Amino acid sequence: MRMYDIIKKKRDGFSLTKEEIDFFIKGYVDGSIPDYQASAFCMAVFYKGMTEEETANLTMAMAESGDTVDLSVFGTLTADKHSTGGVGDKTTLIVAPICASLGCVMAKMSGRGLGHTGGTIDKLESIDGFNTALSPEEFFAQVEKTGIAVVGQTGNLTPADKKLYALRDVTATVDSMPLIASSIMSKKIAAGAKNIVLDVKCGSGAFMKIPEDAEALAAEMVKIGKMCRRNTAAVITNMNRPLGNNIGNALEVIEAINVLKNNGPEDLTSVCLALATQIVSITKNISRDDAEILTKDALQSGKAYDKFIEWINAQGATENSLNFKKADYSHPVIAETDGYIISSDAEKIGISAVILGAGREKKDDTIDMSAGIILNKKTGDKVTKGDVIATLYSCNKSSFESAKNKFLDALEFSQEEPTKEPLIYKIIK
Repeated sequence: MRMYDIIKKKRDGFSLTKEEIDFFIKGYVDGSIPDYQASAFCMAVFYKGMTEEETANLTMAMAESGDTVDLSVFGTLTADKHSTGGVGDKTTLIVAPICASLGCVMAKMSGRGLGHTGGTIDKLESIDGFNTALSPEEFFAQVEKTGIAVVGQTGNLTPADKKLYALRDVTATVDSMPLIASSIMSKKIAAGAKNIVLDVKCGSGAFMKIPEDAEALAAEMVKIGKMCRRNTAAVITNMNRPLGNNIGNALEVIEAINVLKNNGPEDLTSVCLALATQIVSITKNISRDDAEILTKDALQSGKAYDKFIEWINAQGATENSLNFKKADYSHPVIAETDGYIISSDAEKIGISAVILGAGREKKDDTIDMSAGIILNKKTGDKVTKGDVIATLYSCNKSSFESAKNKFLDALEFSQEEPTKEPLIYKIIK
């Protein structure tokens, strides 16, 4: 078998066999297939696409290219949630303890943030003492005892995806539906959960900007999951504005705790309940209506918060660890006009938080865990000139001017009240 023939076959629009896809992934990981041939392969897929069977085979080949996690010891109740990324997206901190309190096994690996999107592991590490680097033995023992553990991704999880993504990033082949879907799903398959719910973000702060594209990606990933023998569903959620009111690592943990104490913002609470409901429904094989009753009760009764405390205790933190250090400086953002906020570009607001120190522009950047933004006003709210519409937090006072300008650039005002957008666009099963 030759890589030349595989590239030519895909270039000419023919479907590849499982053996041909396996040959490509194995050869690219071990170095026998060079970057220039892998680039040609990605470009051929970009233009010619892949069938559902091809995409599923590519997903499995990437999932099996490195370490995999075998969660079969926990039976059929293992569950995972993946978000395609957004600003203020702290849903795992809320959804995981809700589901674990109801008997779902939440054995999860998460990533760090880069660019305007914050990572779950960064948020958890803002909790003093929280250990995200459990050994495999510690990970399994904790899941056995508490039903929940969240750790950083192993260095050898899906090495094929890591290599391919870096290549796609510099060869203008990122925007390919089969390559995006297989990249995301390969990591979820390798992580071992039987039940997977995908939170596909849509809007200005998301990779997919319009609902049609988000729906196409969600449908592709759900099909892949099912073909790989995983119970899979997707919830398409709005990311035209930040989720919740707090942006930044410690600030987002504080807001997640508020939700678990039944005192959080309505939008964040609603999205988390929708995701938790879908996880409980497919994991326990019950209707969405029955699952919704259970998830709402877990939140309102305090069961979910109790599970959250049990979880952080198991990973080295205590309830006292939730007394977070405050940023050295704060700065108000003042409304410069009267009217309604008719849009707030989530990506620009996320970049504003990065400027303050809450995120990374490069992999080795250090994060200021106390930095971030608290929103006093959001899309749809009426403001008067002089109102405080947000407060910026940072340990770097010199960052405020640039961050404020980027934040204000994200907002659009009008004298007419905007139409309210849905939080949940669609559920795909």
